Amino acid sequence: MGAPMNSEHRSSSRDYPRRPNYKPEAGSEEVLKSDSLQIERKSFQFSLRANPRGRFLRITEDVGGRRDAIIVPAPGLAEFARVIEEMARISEATTEPKADGTHQP
Repeated sequence: MGAPMNSEHRSSSRDYPRRPNYKPEAGSEEVLKSDSLQIERKSFQFSLRANPRGRFLRITEDVGGRRDAIIVPAPGLAEFARVIEEMARISEATTEPKADGTHQP
C-alpha cells in the first residue's frame, strides 16, 4: 500500500491557478494515444500526451456536458494503475448493500 498523502504532497489552487481561457500553443502538446469509455451516464476520455515538460495521462470525465479532468504524470502511471486495479478487485469481492442496509450474500 502506498504512503498516505499528507499536506506536504498536496498542492493548492494557489500553486496552480486555474486559467479558464488558457489554451496551449499549437504543437506544444502531442497526443500519443487516446481512448474512451462510456460507463452508465458518464463518458471518460483518456489521452496520453507529451509536452516539453514530459509525458502525462489526461483523464476527462463528461457528465451531461460538465467536464472535469485530472492529469497523472507518466512516472506515476504504474502506481496509479496498481491502485485502480486494487480498488476494482476489492469492489468485485465485496457485496453491495441492499436498500435496507444489509448486504447480499
